[in-house]
Amino acid sequence: MIERLGAWVEGRATRFAVRAPLAQSVELCLFEGATETRHAMERRGEDWVAELPGKLAGAHYGYRAHGEYAPERGLWFDPTKLLVDPYGIELDRRFEQAPALAEYGVDTAAIVPRAIVPGDLPEVPLEPSRFERGGLIYELNVRGFTLLHPDVPESVRGTVAGLAHPAVIAHLRKLHVSAVELMPIVAWIDERHLPPLGLANHWGYNPAAMMALDPGLCPGGVAELRETVAALHAAGIGVILDLVFNHTGESDVHGGTYCLRGLDPAAYATAPDGSLINDTGCGNTLDFANPHVRQLTVASLRHFVKHCGVDGFRFDLAPVLARGPGFDPDAPIFAKIAADPWLADRVLIAEPWDIGPGGYQLGNFPPNWLEWNDRYRDDVRRFWRGDATVGALATRLAGSSDIFGKDCRSVNFLAAHDGFTLADTVAYEHRHNHANGEHNRDGHGENYSWNCGEEGPSDDPAVLARRAADLRALLGTLFASTGTIMLTAGDEFGRSQHGNNNAYCQDMPVDWAARDAALEDHVAELSARRAASLEAFRSFPEGGQWRTLAGREMTVADWESLTTDGVEFYCPDQPDTPFLSVSRGERRVLAAAPCRSVQRLPLATE
Repeated sequence: MIERLGAWVEGRATRFAVRAPLAQSVELCLFEGATETRHAMERRGEDWVAELPGKLAGAHYGYRAHGEYAPERGLWFDPTKLLVDPYGIELDRRFEQAPALAEYGVDTAAIVPRAIVPGDLPEVPLEPSRFERGGLIYELNVRGFTLLHPDVPESVRGTVAGLAHPAVIAHLRKLHVSAVELMPIVAWIDERHLPPLGLANHWGYNPAAMMALDPGLCPGGVAELRETVAALHAAGIGVILDLVFNHTGESDVHGGTYCLRGLDPAAYATAPDGSLINDTGCGNTLDFANPHVRQLTVASLRHFVKHCGVDGFRFDLAPVLARGPGFDPDAPIFAKIAADPWLADRVLIAEPWDIGPGGYQLGNFPPNWLEWNDRYRDDVRRFWRGDATVGALATRLAGSSDIFGKDCRSVNFLAAHDGFTLADTVAYEHRHNHANGEHNRDGHGENYSWNCGEEGPSDDPAVLARRAADLRALLGTLFASTGTIMLTAGDEFGRSQHGNNNAYCQDMPVDWAARDAALEDHVAELSARRAASLEAFRSFPEGGQWRTLAGREMTVADWESLTTDGVEFYCPDQPDTPFLSVSRGERRVLAAAPCRSVQRLPLATE
């Protein structure tokens, strides 16, 4: 294994290196417009290399790999397929889903993106993360967030650069956002079934190249991301990238060949019979028992820190990173990240589940990792819906020690990109996904949601008042909770997806003209109060006493009864002032400053 893969300028020459251990030969393809020039590459062990004279920064290139075509044995070599460099960091165009990608002998040079040889990439000085545990993570879809923003110039709406606009930063600061979490901005491809339905993937969780920025979202490439990160850092806001290393868009045996499948198909996990393992629900699964998959992953992470300055990463379907094939809490990838000087202190967040055997791993990631806590979401929703006990709520409010112990690593959230928006949680009892073309069968069937008496839009004042109170109770709970908290963009002002709880293929940009200004201001106040005493929310006070709303100590029966309307917690040094108070009937949540203080911070309806 050579130390460096990809393309780079070195001295007066340009070097190319790609891994293709089972290929019989590999060609480097350079493009000037539609003109393609091929250069034979030299085998170096399991890799192939080429050196061309001149500084070719900006040149467009790809690969063609020759070898055996036997899909039944996991071999997909087809020299008519142009292949994207897995280590490419910029592309000349977006990926396009087309039948030709999966048809043997059909040339794809006209539709597959070409990687761009990078020039000098300045290093961003390594600095401590702007994000602190306990802070507010703000999850956003880059395109959807600014596409309709009236103050962002049309030329940068829907792009990474748009996030650096002063109006966007002002909104983030108003909410006291600690870090933005950008939904995927690396290049992706539509799932095969979408184009015939006239649909497209708008979320990006179907990566086609692991390191290359999507030209539609980030047309200025690495420089655009680096400058946007710098602008957000200047405002005190960190940047977390949501990355997908669990599968690729090459999908199952019927999928296309445009990257790893045509170069190194062993990157994908297979069962003993040679069939592709599908622990992701997307047709394939990257094999993290393979050191070359781990190498590509760490190289990608290091690139985004070293050359763009990002603060950390959220890992989609993160158990895949520790599979081989079963989940191992001591998997090599964790040590590899921890040992890397560019990555060791970054924010690392796991989505701790996949659909494979033993795929639910909440609480089992390393001690320095944070984890999305879906049990928080479900228990809090159920409490306010009326079918969960105050005991379940208190456990989540206090940092989910039943999962994480005293060191709270929970990322508490009420809604995320996947599922109902927060406003839809109190307006729809059932999913309404018909527009996705799957007969309303996709998306979760149980959302622990309710409609306050009428399904969907309503002009009934009583229904609207109940929804408004429920939203404030939910948000009050979130901002009063121990641990890191996450809010999805638009939930602070009532964004709706019209009951669609799997809107990945729906173009639903944030409608800035339809904001609920009162709710937005309320959330800003909640966040300001939390930010003023952030230390108090990193761990729950030890000792103290839980009491009923009538003031007596809670009993086991109180904790387990659905009729118990609420609960209060008193710190040892503040026996007369509740540190935390919740009333289901009044739709009220109150949280106090640290136990050493008597200041009370209203966090819901007061």
